[in-house]
Amino acid sequence: LLLIVVCYVGWAVAIWILPLPIGVLFCGIMIALHASLQHEVIHGHPFSVQWLNDLLIWPPLMVTVPYARFKSTHLAHHHDEVITDPYDDPESNFLSGPTWARLPRAVQFLLQFNNTIAGRLIIGPAVGTVAFLMSEWHERSTDVLRAWLLHLPAVLVVTFIVALSPMPLWAYAISAYLGMSILKLRTFLEHQAHERASGRSVIVEKGGIFGFLFLNNNLHVVHHMHPRVAWYELPALYRARKEHYLRRNGGYFYASYGEVFRRYFLSAKDSVAHPLWRR
Repeated sequence: LLLIVVCYVGWAVAIWILPLPIGVLFCGIMIALHASLQHEVIHGHPFSVQWLNDLLIWPPLMVTVPYARFKSTHLAHHHDEVITDPYDDPESNFLSGPTWARLPRAVQFLLQFNNTIAGRLIIGPAVGTVAFLMSEWHERSTDVLRAWLLHLPAVLVVTFIVALSPMPLWAYAISAYLGMSILKLRTFLEHQAHERASGRSVIVEKGGIFGFLFLNNNLHVVHHMHPRVAWYELPALYRARKEHYLRRNGGYFYASYGEVFRRYFLSAKDSVAHPLWRR
């Protein structure tokens, strides 16, 4: 609860007080943290009353994703047996083989670049937003429409507050893109294609500053095994049963995000087409 307050105060300081270049950077960091806090709220924190949790984190600082849709798709993602499935996992970064084969070469090139760290940070937010909007348009259900009708007035409120501040709207757009870019580092390797559902979620042991911004979701297999456990309790859980979690996820492990950058900055970790799709 304190961190939610700190996040909003930090966001306000970034748009109202800090010099523009520093403000843009700090605002992007606060937007990324806010998205991580939304994730915590989705899993039932800090209160036992969910509507109150939702109210705390409802303002869409990132502006592009309705909170209600994030909540719905993320809870669907937590059916572990469908993780990475190109059709049934709403957060999958994989495509089915036939879908991949039908794409124009230029789109394939962009998606292959998007499967490197450099690509995910540079074009990942744009690729992810386009893919999300296309899926929303394809679904067009009552729940989707309701979520967007609730989202748009909230976006107007956030935009109005920013418009009153010294930060120009174009600068805030850069901050929002930066916030999404930071989060793309987290989702870059959260899951891998694996025959067993339990082998699909990663451990990045030393999260550093990114571990804080991701609220310890670098210990991702721990989160998937205990989705109702608060972020600040995950490290102790991991330390107490490290061998168990690494056995559970088949050793899908990185020592730090530094290792991730060294290995995948310009090299793809995965193919875009799901490698186990035919099987």
